[in-house]
Amino acid sequence: MTRDILDEFDQQRRAPAYRTVEAVTGLLAEDRSSGFCGDIVLADARAVTLRDRNGSRREFVYKPGGFLIEGKPVTLVRPRAAAAPATAKVTNSGSLVTAGPQRARTAVAHRIWVEGKHDAELVEHVWGDDLRELGIVVEPMHGLDDVVSMVADFGPGPQRRLGVLVDHLVAGSKEDRLARQVSGPFVLVTGHPFVDVWEGVRPHVMHLAEWPRVPRGVDWKSGMCAALGTDPATFWPTLRNRVTSFADLRPELVGAVERLIDFVAPVADDA
Repeated sequence: MTRDILDEFDQQRRAPAYRTVEAVTGLLAEDRSSGFCGDIVLADARAVTLRDRNGSRREFVYKPGGFLIEGKPVTLVRPRAAAAPATAKVTNSGSLVTAGPQRARTAVAHRIWVEGKHDAELVEHVWGDDLRELGIVVEPMHGLDDVVSMVADFGPGPQRRLGVLVDHLVAGSKEDRLARQVSGPFVLVTGHPFVDVWEGVRPHVMHLAEWPRVPRGVDWKSGMCAALGTDPATFWPTLRNRVTSFADLRPELVGAVERLIDFVAPVADDA
């Protein structure tokens, strides 16, 4: 039986109308067809890229009602480009930069190393605009044990400065001893006293007066999540996305990162 074109028009007219949502970075979304869930890390003219709790990334094309936001179907669209003239804006780190289209700066040789993936994500979340403007790349080391050989391989120098952010940098600790070994005129090691970078986030973002106390010998993340009754695998994306500016971080962490950025920021001689 031949389908009447009027039937098709009627079906389209009666199709459910989905709310349109801009695919902004950090927004948690789920692809309805596959069930893949994660935060948005990229949105271009054709598709959106989601990153799940394990760090895996998948790309999905835009489609009407193709995604779930807070359990409700929506149509994701690429964020609108700012049409207004460039104006000053305040970044998450509190810096004042020019808003609007800018020429991307080529990455310089200087680097900032952090201990793990979560540290890198948090630094990008708060200081990303500043780092991109400077052309500075942040790289996770996945632990501090091999930092001495890693620094030697990096070959720091006047045009290749290195900043290292260390968790639990307290006097007499293993981290303190390793930091002293690699520090020099072209290597700056800073850190914070917290066992894990999660603790560097102020607990008020999760509506807590303080983080739960974790007994010595117990993995801090596991112990903290157990006390809160939550899953360590899903807690981090929520915590990270609750951070809206440097004011949501402990000053010890903010100061450590700011010193590193100042140390590796390109100067006129680098050009």
